[in-house]
Amino acid sequence: MKHRARNSVSAIAALTAVAALTACASSGNKGAQEVGQAKAADRDGGGFLGIGGNGDKNNETPQIGVNTFLYHATLQTLSFMPLAQSDPFGGVIITDWVTDPAAPNERFKATVYILDTRLRADGLKVNLFKQVQGPNGWQDATPSPDAAQQIENAILNKARDLRLSTINR
Repeated sequence: MKHRARNSVSAIAALTAVAALTACASSGNKGAQEVGQAKAADRDGGGFLGIGGNGDKNNETPQIGVNTFLYHATLQTLSFMPLAQSDPFGGVIITDWVTDPAAPNERFKATVYILDTRLRADGLKVNLFKQVQGPNGWQDATPSPDAAQQIENAILNKARDLRLSTINR
């Protein structure tokens, strides 16, 4: 049993590492364009994606209902998982099941809730689901207790980096 738990932790650690690498690789030029657009919107009073500006409330800037840094950081961090649903206004991101090739009898799914418009550690909640393949198909299992926390930390670190990149420009 301990061996299986250790494998689960290893699989989550591997998935988190892949997510971090994928997020770094995918942030390239598109991220720079988004940051540039955000700064322009901020100068025009619309704020980053329409949040936080003091400009005209009738402007055409699309608005997002939650903290944009947490939202984009979540999408980038979980980009290695197929996206099932994403709601930028309600702050819910749901992935589909993903299987690590190193552990083909386990699969994981995540649901992320962004709970605040401010960039705060308590403004994010990650629920991680795990299933193992048994004789009767996929059966629910308990993921490692710290796996969801590791994903939350990766998202928060990415969100902080995104925020700092807008300040330093």
